[in-house]
Amino acid sequence: MYSIIVVPPPTTEDEHTRIQFRLAPGERLVFGRSVPEGGLLIGHDGVSRRAGEITAHGTFWALSNLSAHQTYVVENPEGAGEHIKVAPGRLDAPVPFEFSRIVLPAAGDLLPVEVWAPRHDYLRAEDGTDGEPTAPAFSVDRTKRYFAVLAALCEPRLRGAPHAPLPTVEQVVERLRPGWPAASRASVQWNIDYLAVKLRLKPGPETAEAGARLNGKKESLVSMALRFDLVREDDLAVLAAPPRRVPR
Repeated sequence: MYSIIVVPPPTTEDEHTRIQFRLAPGERLVFGRSVPEGGLLIGHDGVSRRAGEITAHGTFWALSNLSAHQTYVVENPEGAGEHIKVAPGRLDAPVPFEFSRIVLPAAGDLLPVEVWAPRHDYLRAEDGTDGEPTAPAFSVDRTKRYFAVLAALCEPRLRGAPHAPLPTVEQVVERLRPGWPAASRASVQWNIDYLAVKLRLKPGPETAEAGARLNGKKESLVSMALRFDLVREDDLAVLAAPPRRVPR
């Protein structure tokens, strides 16, 4: 049973018919500029002869960086900037992402090798529980205004631009106006301050020391929200304007 699918960098010749390599658990795939038969050949002068090796496991895969000097980056395209770095010479670095992109720096180019690991196992929820339930790590109500503000702040990076600049307060106001006509700079800023306290990025006003400020408040909020999946791409539906009522 195959568990890992590897898609090579696109070329002009195979742009519409890209070859896929399918690996069963325990199988390995060597990639580079000069590889044995059955390996993934990447014909670029900036790629090492034996650049690396992918090893399939049951629900994840591992990457070996066989280059002498170049660090590889493995991105999670669905993780709004989530990535890991694999140093030169590192062997069998585990990669947990379901959909990954290995970025190979190659003499001024960045070559993407996609790796899909669609088999992910999850614990089934128990029908009955004993004792008191565990308190949630982050208590957020997706029906509240503050969540819409947080979603608007996260939107650019959730839309596939992991390093996109965050929207200004004015841009958040304009984004929220269709569903929140009374949105203003003051109300959005109040919700940002409230989120910083609610997510424990800063103490509440009753305990804060005089003069204490949180620099990079929006960046800290978005970083935490995306890191712990407090806001997902599906949650951006809260930014949509409510449906208009058709008069009868």
